[in-house]
Amino acid sequence: FTELSNLGFNTNNKQIDGCFSSADRTGSLGCCGWVIVIISGFFAFLLFPITIWFLLKIVQEYERAVIFRLGRITDRKAKGPGIFFVLPCTDSFVKVDLRTVSFDIPPQEILTKDSVTVCVDGVVYFRVSDPIASVANVTNADFSTRLLAQTTLRNVLGTKNLAELLSDREGIAHSMQSSLDEATDNWGIKVERVEIKDVKLPIQLQREARAKVIAAEGEMNASRALKEASLVIAESPSALQLPEKNSTIIFPLPMDVISHFMRK
Repeated sequence: FTELSNLGFNTNNKQIDGCFSSADRTGSLGCCGWVIVIISGFFAFLLFPITIWFLLKIVQEYERAVIFRLGRITDRKAKGPGIFFVLPCTDSFVKVDLRTVSFDIPPQEILTKDSVTVCVDGVVYFRVSDPIASVANVTNADFSTRLLAQTTLRNVLGTKNLAELLSDREGIAHSMQSSLDEATDNWGIKVERVEIKDVKLPIQLQREARAKVIAAEGEMNASRALKEASLVIAESPSALQLPEKNSTIIFPLPMDVISHFMRK
């Protein structure tokens, strides 16, 4: 057990669980490790004109390099941007892109709290905030975040009813962002924004909604026509409204004409 520790094998439970803290990211290489590093450095210096092309590395402004020396992370801070050096045979590095990445959440069929099936999709914006954690704590931070976004969308919308889903998109998006950001913190991921793009109702609900809209438009047009008719009747005192489904027709006549016929 002591020999394994001296060779650089850490038996800390935190690393076995896959969660690396800042203190666990660096450690002693052990006697054997330092001997290998010294030999590698000696040959690199001896063959300097040739090995310079293998020692010199460059990363862009939006990139960082996580260096591994004999399988261990060499520093608590990623290298870059610019030029840095690595030792041949003992060092390897992984480039991490720090730019904001956006991706679409595929349409998900979700059963709301009031038992209505809807199809919802969205978009997520995230970036790498801790390059070392994104490399050491998760196999593929980008792919894992995409999968987690789908399940988070289902979990959050499953607690909402249809009315809340249609009227409170901003609140739902904020709730999703908080959940995703908290879940991906150990992966070195910062979720910057979540948006709900579209909510598709079932065809039956769409037809019912369309029928209600048509009925409402018909009632509005009928009320306007009745208003115009009432204005016409108010302007003409002798005008009468004819009853529907009745064959009796009434003609108004002046009283002096009727009295003339009664005298005869």
